[in-house]
Amino acid sequence: MSQRDGVMADASLGVRPDFAMPPKKAARFPRTARLLRHADFERVYKLGRRHFSASMTVFYWPRTALPENAEADLKKSKASVPPGLRVGFTVGRVLGGAVQRNRMKRRLREAVRMSRPSGTIAADVVINPKKSLLTTDFSKVLDEVSRAFTVIEQKLSQTSAETTVQTANSRRAGSRQPQAGNRS
Repeated sequence: MSQRDGVMADASLGVRPDFAMPPKKAARFPRTARLLRHADFERVYKLGRRHFSASMTVFYWPRTALPENAEADLKKSKASVPPGLRVGFTVGRVLGGAVQRNRMKRRLREAVRMSRPSGTIAADVVINPKKSLLTTDFSKVLDEVSRAFTVIEQKLSQTSAETTVQTANSRRAGSRQPQAGNRS
């Protein structure tokens, strides 16, 4: 019996040979949780806010109300915007060669996978690392990413609460305004 026949026999029994690749784990950073389009990155940079830390700058923008042209783009592409955070990474050529840039992205991607909050807030996030990310201990990178997500969640929940209060106040104030012809 050849090695191939042995592998096939083991596969039918559910036994894996020693040299076989381990099974793939379920993806914890799916395509729907990533920023992919250039227009999305530009929107976050132009309309969003920033959070600074020692080894990265995090840009974020809430997806509660899309600009008019963004809604038209979504209708054209027939894509639905998923709930929760969408995260993208930008690493410029200034930060090093391809090997260093890819290493930064891998470290950031893993930190996001490990510290990503549940889908409580709908926002687009772009993480832009600094050169120091390469030499920073991974536990510190993980702390910075989780701290950034905490700050983003707090800020966006505050702004949504303020928007709700302002809307309610403007509705109440609008009903109390005197009419132009009713002056006595």
